Order: sequence, then C-alpha cells, then structure tokens
Amino acid sequence: MSRPDQHPVCQVTPVRTRADRAAFVDFPYTLHRQEPYWVPPLRSDQRRLLDRTAHPFHEFGEVEFLLARRGGRVVGRIAAVHNPRHDDFHGTRDGFFGLFDCVDELGVAEALFGAAEAWLGERGLEGMTGPVTFSTNYECGLLTEGFDLPPAVQMPYNPPYYPELLSGCGFTTAMELLAWELPSTVHEDPKVLRLARPDADRGIRVRPVDLRDFHAEAARIREIYHAAWERNQGFSPMTDREFDAIAHELKPFLAPGLGVIAEVAGEPVAVALAVPDVAPALAAANGGLHTWGIPLGLLRFLRARRALDRVRVLILGVRREHRHRGIELLLGIELSRAAQRLGYPVMEGSWMLADNHAATRAMRLTGARVTKRYRIYRREPCDAVSRSPAGI
Repeated sequence: MSRPDQHPVCQVTPVRTRADRAAFVDFPYTLHRQEPYWVPPLRSDQRRLLDRTAHPFHEFGEVEFLLARRGGRVVGRIAAVHNPRHDDFHGTRDGFFGLFDCVDELGVAEALFGAAEAWLGERGLEGMTGPVTFSTNYECGLLTEGFDLPPAVQMPYNPPYYPELLSGCGFTTAMELLAWELPSTVHEDPKVLRLARPDADRGIRVRPVDLRDFHAEAARIREIYHAAWERNQGFSPMTDREFDAIAHELKPFLAPGLGVIAEVAGEPVAVALAVPDVAPALAAANGGLHTWGIPLGLLRFLRARRALDRVRVLILGVRREHRHRGIELLLGIELSRAAQRLGYPVMEGSWMLADNHAATRAMRLTGARVTKRYRIYRREPCDAVSRSPAGI
C-alpha cells in the first residue's frame, strides 16, 4: 500500500455526464483486468445500478456516484448511499458506501471516503458503513480471506490490498460474513438424517418451489425473507418492486428442486433457494453478452455454463417462531438431493453472519467448512477537516 504523500493529489467529483457514467462503469474492468479470480459483471447490470429511472432502489434512496481522477485518469470510484428504509427500520441515521474500487494508494482511498462522508454529512447522516451495493440485500462485503479462490455468483472479489486501505482510513469491523462449502451428499449422511427426523413426525411439510406459479411463490418467499431476517444486523426491508426485480433476475437461473419451502399447517414458515454458480460463465462472457449486436459473449457464457459444478445457496431462512425444530436441516437435505440429481457436486452457502451461532452449528453438523471470509466496515463520524486531503 502506497503512502498518501508518494503521489500527486487527486480530484474527486460527482458523476454528472454520460462520459462520467461510462468512466464509473469501466474503471473496475481496467483496474482488475490482471486479477485471475475477479469475475467481470455484465456491464448492462452495472449501468442499471446508475440508472435512476430503472433501478428500484432509486425510488426511495439517494446515491451519489463519485470518481477520483489524477491528470484526467480515473484512479478510484465510490457510491455514497442514503437508505431511508434502513434508518426508519432501525431508528438510526446511518450513511453507507458501496461500489468502491481504488488503486493501491491510501491518499486516493481517503479522498474518496472523505468526499462520500461529506455528502452523507450534508444529509445529517452519521458514520459510514460498507461496502454495500445500496443495501445488504445486494452484493456486499469486502473479501478478507480466500483470495486464491474464485467468487461465487453475486459475491464480491477484491485485491488483498483493499482491507489495508480501509484499515488505513480508520474503518473498523462492523460485521463478518462467511462462505461455507459442502458436498451435495449431505442427504446421505446418517448423522444428519437422524437429526432431521421424518417431516411428518413434526407436522412439517417440505415442498419444492412451484416454478409454474412463480409470481405467487415469490410473494410467499418475500414474506418469509422479511420475517426471518428482520433482526439481522444491517437488515433493510425491501419494497415489493425491489424484491420483484431481484426475483425476475433470478428466475432464468432457477432449476427444479433448488428452491424449497417448509410449511407448518399449510403456512409457509421457511425457505431455501439455490442457483447454479454461473460465475465461471460470467467470467467467460467478460462483461458483455453482445458485441456490436453479435452474441459472442452469450455463446461463451452458454458454452462455459455446461461445465458448471456447484450451486450457491442464496437464501436459507426460518421464521423466528419456528426455529430450533431442525427445519434448516430438512431444507438443506432437500437442496442437497436436488444438487446431486442435477449434477452439481459442490454447494456454497453464502453469505452467513459469523455471529449466527445457530447457523454455524447447523453447517458444522453437515461437515461444511469455511472457505472465504468477508467484512463490512464502519467509520464513525469525526472532524471532517482533519480527514479530507487537499484537492477535494
């Protein structure tokens, strides 16, 4: 990590023009092009994040996109985020940041964080937590362990110097997140089967998500999701439009059996949802499905998709009043059966809060191991003048 006084001062300015937006989207592809495990997201998805008329978060939240330049060259980017739904739910006035990418220079990182902090402070927000892409309902966290492994789909990857930059800028740990890996043979483990007694013994019915009635199923999943995660640190309730948009994006990747719902007396009380880990296929597409109207990236994506060997468990949640009944294990068993049947030998559960001790016990019972660690940081408010480098 370079010292802040080893390089000329950079200038941080808000994204205002079409050229600024293009530069904001393009910067990570330039910065990380030599990183063997970084997976280029689709540029169309990245552009949508900046589109205030298209992405549903912008209907209620405020975001300022910022670029750091030196001599006309982009050296960093960040988004300052005001999420009023988070503040209303928790009774706070918290600021957030996301979409952080930066060269290995402490001075550039501090310039970006200083500009984001100033924007948040103008809105009466206190402190700054992140990285989160708008909220924890989207991609979030900074990779701190597991740099020699590729990320799962919709999980972050960053160079090893990023945690050093945040520590050098005065950030401390707010939340630690884990990625667990396990084989899709959990349903064959006698110990797990013994702990997860037959469903009928406890009046629990586990059924697959009905993909033919996906709209109604998505509404049921949304209710469980909000009820199961409401006490989690950093949770922010989604609007119906937000949840529906995410469900619409996931639907093409859903496979029969990789979504299951547990019911008690006909009431949905728990859900588990997994998708094929298409990160290697996205890497093959290299950020775009079409080039000048020709579907070259799409062809590479489809070719790589045939070789996928794992699934990512996106959601596994149980309503609070139905916990400690082994429902998590029942859901995991059904996902394991489906993953093996579909030809995926490996499952990744990500992310899970490191301090979720019940989930940790359940994962260890299945023989899972932690393969990657992520962190969400926080910087408490202080004298902005003492932090802001010159030139901003």
